[in-house]
Amino acid sequence: MRWQETGLEGSFLLELEPAEDERGFFARTFCRDEFAARGLVTEFAQTSISFNHLKGTLRGMHLQASPHEEAKLVRCTRGRIFDAIVDLRTGSPTYLKAYTVDLSAENHAQLYVPAGFAHGFQTLEDESEVLYQISVPFVPEASRGYHHASLAFGIDWPLPPENVSTRDHQLEKLARS
Repeated sequence: MRWQETGLEGSFLLELEPAEDERGFFARTFCRDEFAARGLVTEFAQTSISFNHLKGTLRGMHLQASPHEEAKLVRCTRGRIFDAIVDLRTGSPTYLKAYTVDLSAENHAQLYVPAGFAHGFQTLEDESEVLYQISVPFVPEASRGYHHASLAFGIDWPLPPENVSTRDHQLEKLARS
């Protein structure tokens, strides 16, 4: 795997280093030792998928509150998404800074999202699927989020937001400070 820093402390974009032959390719998507060497989560308690029928669907910006903060390893396994994360760790040098990247079934890239970050995405193709490896079990009472159009984040979504859940529409908008 090739590790690229995102500019947000503790977050990385991981690109595969495929070994290719006439059959296709083989590549590692996770290595406990490489994650541990960077001080990242090395065990995942849960794996989930998000399947989205329509291009433009927007989900986010979600996180879990303390003490249930979750780290995530996110990959698009079908279609293409615009993925966004925001550092919400007070005291962090990158507090309220965002990072965005296109993840697709074609590029096989993954995004490591540290605990204390909000995460969301918008589908760029119909029939897109996102795979999450999550460090802790989901706790419904700890589920939190902020509106995707929060000015504090400055995220420029590539498409008009569509198919946004009622819950996500009602999330608090953070203003610029």
